[in-house]
Amino acid sequence: MGDALGPATSAAFAPEDLVRRYSRTAAGRAWLDGLPAQLDRCLERWGLTADDDDPGPWSGFGAMVLGVRRGSEAFVLKLAYPYPESASEPVALRLWNGDGAVRLLEDDGAGALLLERLDPRRRLQDVPFPEATALWGGLVRRLSIPEDDRPDWAALERLDARAERWSDELPERWDRFGRPFPRWLLEAALDVCATRGVVGRRGGRDVLVHTDLHGMNVLGAPDGAGFRAIDPQAAVGEAEFAVAPMLWNRLPELRRADAPEALLERCRDLAEAAGLNPEAAREWAVLREVENALWYAGKTGHERDLERSLWVASALCSRLLPGLPEARDLKRLD
Repeated sequence: MGDALGPATSAAFAPEDLVRRYSRTAAGRAWLDGLPAQLDRCLERWGLTADDDDPGPWSGFGAMVLGVRRGSEAFVLKLAYPYPESASEPVALRLWNGDGAVRLLEDDGAGALLLERLDPRRRLQDVPFPEATALWGGLVRRLSIPEDDRPDWAALERLDARAERWSDELPERWDRFGRPFPRWLLEAALDVCATRGVVGRRGGRDVLVHTDLHGMNVLGAPDGAGFRAIDPQAAVGEAEFAVAPMLWNRLPELRRADAPEALLERCRDLAEAAGLNPEAAREWAVLREVENALWYAGKTGHERDLERSLWVASALCSRLLPGLPEARDLKRLD
C-alpha cells in the first residue's frame, strides 16, 4: 500500500459510516462513487503514497481523511463532500497560514485538501475545564485576525449579513415547523439579529471567525506543544460568534445543582479568556441555538438534538423551558 493506489484498492477506503450517511441521496452516492478516482488523482498529482502506519482512513461528518506521505514527510489528505460551508475551509486556512490552525499544503479546488498531520489523540475535547477554557481562549486570540488586502477575504460570508438573513428566515421557519418552542424564545433570537447585525456593520471589529470551534475541532500540534484548529466553517464578523459551539458541547459536565447558571458562567469565562465581550457572546449563542433548533425541528430523527438546542438557548436567557431533560441527560455531540 506504499505506492499510489489503483481504483479497486481506493474504493475499499471509504469508511462504513460515511457510506451509510451519504448513500441515502443521489448526490451523496455520486460523491461516494467519485471518491476512488479523486483519491488516485490527488496521490498522483501531489506525489503522495498512502501511509502503511496510519490506521485510517478516518471520517468526520462530511469528509474522508487518509494518512499519506511524500518522501519522509507525513500529511493527511482530506476529501470533503461539497457542502456550501466546506468552501470556506481552504480560504480560511490560507489566511491563517498555520498560525493557530492546521497548515494547508495543497488544494485541488474540488474538495481535496493536503494538510499537515496533527495528533488526533490529543483533543481539546478531552482537556478538563477550566484548563480547556484558557487553551481555547488563547487559540481564539490567534485566529481572530483582522481583514487585510488579500483577495481571499472577499469569498467569506459576513456575519452581520447572516444575522439580517435570519431575521427574515427564522419567523417563517418557526411557523412552517409548527411553532416548536414559545414565541418569546424566537423573539429573543430576533432581537439579537437586529442588535448584533447593526453592531457588526458599524463596530469595525470584524475578524476571521472559526464558527465551529468546539473541542473536537482542536487537535494537538505536531511538535507536541499546543493545539491547532481544524475544519473551519469560516466567516467574517464579531469574534464572539465563535463561543457558542463550546457551550453546546460537553453539557453533561456542568454542575448538576445549577446547570443553567453554570452554562452562563462558562459562556462568560470563555469570552473573557479570549478577550471578548461576554454579553455579545451570550447573545450570539442564543441566536445560533435558536437557528439550530429550527434546523432540527425541520428534520426527522433529531428530537434529542432539538432538546439540546432549546436547553442551551433558554438557559442562556435565564428562562429554562419546562419539560426538557437535565443537562447530564442531553444528547452528547461526540
